[in-house]
Amino acid sequence: MSSKPDSTTKSTNKQGQGYISTYALIMMNVAIVAGLGNDAQQAFYGLSSVTLFAIGALVFFVPTALVAAELAGGWSERGGIFRWVGEGMGKGWAFTCLLILWFQTTFNLGAGMPNFAATIGFFTPNYDWAVKFAKNPSHELMIMCLFLAVFWLVTWLATRGAKTFSNISKYGVTIGTIIPLATIVILVIVWLVQGHTPAIKLEPSGLVPKWHGMSTLALAAGVFFSYAGIDLNAAHIKQLKNPKKQFPIAMLVAGLIAFLVFVVGTLIIAIVIPEKNINIIYALYSLYHELGATIGAPWMYMIFVYVGFFATLAMWITNLAGPSFMLGQAGRSGFLPKQLQSNNKHGMPSKMLYLQAICVTAIAFVVKLLPNVEGFFVMITQTVTILYMLYYVLMFVSFLRLRYTQPNRPRTFTVPGGKVGAWLVSIIGLAACVFGIALSLYPPAQVKKEVGSGTVYVVTILVLLAIVLLLAFGIYQASKRHDWVDKDNQFAPFTWEIEGFDKPKKALSNIPSEVLSHYQDPMGMPIKQTFDPNETMDDFNKKLNSKIVTQTTTDNKTPITSNSNK
Repeated sequence: MSSKPDSTTKSTNKQGQGYISTYALIMMNVAIVAGLGNDAQQAFYGLSSVTLFAIGALVFFVPTALVAAELAGGWSERGGIFRWVGEGMGKGWAFTCLLILWFQTTFNLGAGMPNFAATIGFFTPNYDWAVKFAKNPSHELMIMCLFLAVFWLVTWLATRGAKTFSNISKYGVTIGTIIPLATIVILVIVWLVQGHTPAIKLEPSGLVPKWHGMSTLALAAGVFFSYAGIDLNAAHIKQLKNPKKQFPIAMLVAGLIAFLVFVVGTLIIAIVIPEKNINIIYALYSLYHELGATIGAPWMYMIFVYVGFFATLAMWITNLAGPSFMLGQAGRSGFLPKQLQSNNKHGMPSKMLYLQAICVTAIAFVVKLLPNVEGFFVMITQTVTILYMLYYVLMFVSFLRLRYTQPNRPRTFTVPGGKVGAWLVSIIGLAACVFGIALSLYPPAQVKKEVGSGTVYVVTILVLLAIVLLLAFGIYQASKRHDWVDKDNQFAPFTWEIEGFDKPKKALSNIPSEVLSHYQDPMGMPIKQTFDPNETMDDFNKKLNSKIVTQTTTDNKTPITSNSNK
């Protein structure tokens, strides 16, 4: 921690008002990765989607959760992915990770707005008209503006602090995802008992994915990596009472809930809606209408639509709060112009949040002006998948580097199996990421008509990726030429900076990272007290006992020993 923490955040936490509960963090994680609206795209795979989701959990979620748990347990200072990648690979790659995260959530939110405009009819009791309107919408710009107005309201709520956005996420996911999922499980059982024929064969052979070339599996990248973003809420690690315990638990439980949402929701859509009738935009509403009819209430879809909007609000606010919060905090340590750095009285980087809302709005209008919304939405989805995979490539590589460059740094959780286990987990995770990137560059056969030619598809994705990476490189280079450091920022220096290095290098010290950072000024400021990179905790305690290490009254800190907490 910096020696000058934000007074508002500090006092709020002391009163117990600014902390995020474990349940709220679980729901925030679920809001990031899992929603019933996402299941329609995967329903094309029918029963085999269960296998794909299971493979995705094994080759992506498990490695990601294990690695993130170790990194959070070893480097629990503020920053999340920025902290972890910065410790392993340096500031440039750390900042690139944050911008990748910020841009991919912005792309995702912006590209999804036109879809909301097309589904406005499902908020009315006239189902047939709603379907026709979704296929041939009118007045879309006006309707989209209404959704954008709600989005701006959500942005304002996100600026109100951790308690506000965590509560919206908690209740939004519970009301908008968990309760509807439980309800449609009951209704599909009734639907089957009434004698309806499933649209897919519920046989063991259906679990084996069909192979018709790489293009058939292009959308499977979304299935494999549906868990991407499960670690995003590490941005709020300092708003947890016991982050080293709460964060891994929240990751695990959220992953299990997400798996159930993915598998159960996708299977029910595939069972009830024939593949040829699956429309990515409104397949879920068709499901609600069909299942409602089983109990003589086809209008029931409208209730699902309204409660489902709570899940949308939770997704919006979580995707806003996490990346913008992290980027805004890191920006104050010298990476962003001062005009974007200020925090409001709730400790939130309001200017970054509003900037993201502006970008989301601009992307929404750009997408709306395109003649093919569904095709561009697929390309945006695949671009986001690739960005996420690059993000995780950097995380896995940093994890491996830290096993060698900081082998003795204490971790409250360690990936089992020593270095062999670390390499095995990382290789599986990296292979999954590379496969996902390659898979995302294949035009999906299921929506070939919508995405156009393969060349246009690939070029569009590559251009979008290039824009993000070039912006990251340009802003980072500019930050090196300007003094943008806010001396009151809340980011602790990296351990390699405290130990006198100009970039990540090998250090044999076993002093916890939070102990090293306890005595320092914020990131971007000169190091207050340099530590020997090979110094042990015993050596440090001897210095404390002999009063070589001193504390001043103005620092308002007390010495830390190996048996005490910060």
